[in-house]
Amino acid sequence: MLIRRVFVFFCCSIISTFAIGADPSVNSIANAKPRPLFDFSSRDLLSEWRIVNDGVMGGRSSSKVRMGNSGEMLFSGNLSLENNGGFASTRSREKNLKLRTGDVIVMQLMGDGRRYTFNAYVPRRRMAFSFRTEFQTIKDEWTEVSIPIDKLVATSFGRVVRGISLNPTEVNSIGILLGDKKPGPFQLAIRSIEVVRGTN
Repeated sequence: MLIRRVFVFFCCSIISTFAIGADPSVNSIANAKPRPLFDFSSRDLLSEWRIVNDGVMGGRSSSKVRMGNSGEMLFSGNLSLENNGGFASTRSREKNLKLRTGDVIVMQLMGDGRRYTFNAYVPRRRMAFSFRTEFQTIKDEWTEVSIPIDKLVATSFGRVVRGISLNPTEVNSIGILLGDKKPGPFQLAIRSIEVVRGTN
């Protein structure tokens, strides 16, 4: 009887060991400690962001970034479709963001119910080139948006460019763009932008 109990215990131990070793979620995103990219607690951080609107192509959209009352960055303006325009954007100035494969960008934001685009920029000679994805906001409600770096798609002038994959270590700027073809005022509040290390 004692031998049988020892054998059962030994078998269960082996099964448990294999189950833990085969679980790729042990180092999951949920357990990772985020690394701040931008927390906007200081007004000086606004100087790290610049505006790029459709005026570079003759459009008439307008936008700006400013500090909110609660320590958030407010990206606001007016989207215009006149003169073949249709986008307004802000992006961080170029620097080494120290991103790597498997990273997830996590943004705390409050929107206006419109759909925005997240862009990651790399040094390329292609015009209007970025890796991007869209995200939906909820009007007047703080939400958390998670964007896996590995899921971003290469685009040029908003059109998908096939056959190009992103090397996260090359990303030197990120940005937010509005181009939903709905003219009118907009505002997006961003409290923080962080990086969570995912599993490689």
